[in-house]
Amino acid sequence: MGGRRTNTASVYHRSWLGERLTECLLERWLMADNHRSKVVTHGLQRSPNRALLRAVGFADHDFGKPIVGVANAHSTITPCNIGIGALASRVEAALQEAGAMPQVFGTITVSDGIAMGTPGMKYSLVSREVIADSIETVCNGQSMDGIVAIGGCDKNMPGAMIAIARLNIPAIFVYGGTIKPGHYLGRDLTIVSVFEAVGQRIAQKIGEEELLEIERRACPGAGSCGGMYTANTMSSIFEAMGMSLPYSSTMAAEDAEKAESAAQSAQVLMRAITRHTLPRDILTRRAFENGLAVLMALGGSTNAVLHLPAIAHAAGVSLTLADVEAFSRRVPVLCDLKPSGRYVATDLHRAGGIPQVMKMLLAHGLLDGDALTVTGQTLAETLKDVPEEPRGDQDVIRPWRRPVYPHGHLAILQGNLAEEGAVAKTSGVTVSRIVGPARVFDSEELCMEAILQRRIRPGDVVVIRYEGPRGGPGMREMLSPTAALVGQGLGDSVGLVTDGRFSGGTYGMVVGHVAPEAAVGGAIGTCPAP
Repeated sequence: MGGRRTNTASVYHRSWLGERLTECLLERWLMADNHRSKVVTHGLQRSPNRALLRAVGFADHDFGKPIVGVANAHSTITPCNIGIGALASRVEAALQEAGAMPQVFGTITVSDGIAMGTPGMKYSLVSREVIADSIETVCNGQSMDGIVAIGGCDKNMPGAMIAIARLNIPAIFVYGGTIKPGHYLGRDLTIVSVFEAVGQRIAQKIGEEELLEIERRACPGAGSCGGMYTANTMSSIFEAMGMSLPYSSTMAAEDAEKAESAAQSAQVLMRAITRHTLPRDILTRRAFENGLAVLMALGGSTNAVLHLPAIAHAAGVSLTLADVEAFSRRVPVLCDLKPSGRYVATDLHRAGGIPQVMKMLLAHGLLDGDALTVTGQTLAETLKDVPEEPRGDQDVIRPWRRPVYPHGHLAILQGNLAEEGAVAKTSGVTVSRIVGPARVFDSEELCMEAILQRRIRPGDVVVIRYEGPRGGPGMREMLSPTAALVGQGLGDSVGLVTDGRFSGGTYGMVVGHVAPEAAVGGAIGTCPAP
């Protein structure tokens, strides 16, 4: 029979070439700047999709560009967020100039300060999850190729970063910026000054007119609360973790450099999209450890102990209370910052900002310099021109040989009242032990009533229970009672224990996050009420 003979080697060769060509085409597709949004913008069947995009500004030549989300929490609800709209516009313009098609969308915010001490505070921690869910929903629902997230108030930062970790598309975080301090009688004011002034007025240490003047002057404009409270703590940690630009976390909201940094962030994101650098390339175990080191060096908020494990979980990284305790033992507090110290975030910025703090930690083996940042550089490369010791003409950042505290300010406690753990903030504490009668309250309101009536005495240990995640519900912050006690002069003589949490503005003899909480049968619920 004279049939055509087949060259088996040739068939295999053609088959291999075809498979390799397919692999290369797939790789090129996946590495394209717009590989996610192509499912919306390319092909005959996507003509209706393109028609809708044309209505929001797309032209023929725009459908090959990456679509980048600008998720922002602009609102007039809180001073933390009133400047974010202008930053979003600046980011949008920078993305267009860099060759992207930005799509701007909003997410929510809750002002912790305005909600503080009211039932509205029950929604604060929950808002973190709403923010995360909303950003993830829009970015995946619209097949976006990258994301610039802009936030101001406390839950904006962790909410955005949880979403970024889940999405794992090229991303960068832009902080809305800190507020500048208010001034009265030669001293700097923050929102915590007002909470403490309430206690001072109750104790008749100040008059009604002075309280009113402090209230009028404490918050002079846009920006997040000015001390090393939760918003500034989380923004600083994100810079340390490599997800924000150097120096950006301590800039004032109203200064021109904040808008410039936002525009630079957009340009950096475009390079990350081209390099296909993903958040989980950055949010590694070493990044979270760097974040913990900076948290301790700053004397930052106890809320970081809630937010960092949540972000780590979203990024697939294990982070436990034991890790927090380990870094607290190793890292000194280097910065003299409010609430327990003297200075605010803008002072820290002028003194060298987070890069100066990080370089000191790096020089003493407490920071991993090989960690990647969103710029494409390692932390060590980013910090190469920063001096190893702070300038001598300031005392916001202490020299290594003369820290504010020789170890971290957050202690993880465990015992018969907190079998699963609790968090104590030791900065500003002059005595480390208190023994006295327990004054037990089943809500924050009942406790505040007792404080306002001056029924809390030196030597008392205040217990506020049923304020945990389930019992509250919502795990409210206890800034009103803790600040009122400090204002009355009881900060060093009265202890406070709660299954709720604390504001970043809280300091003193306080223990929070007691677990198990009272509502699930924790031992804190068995203390006899008065």
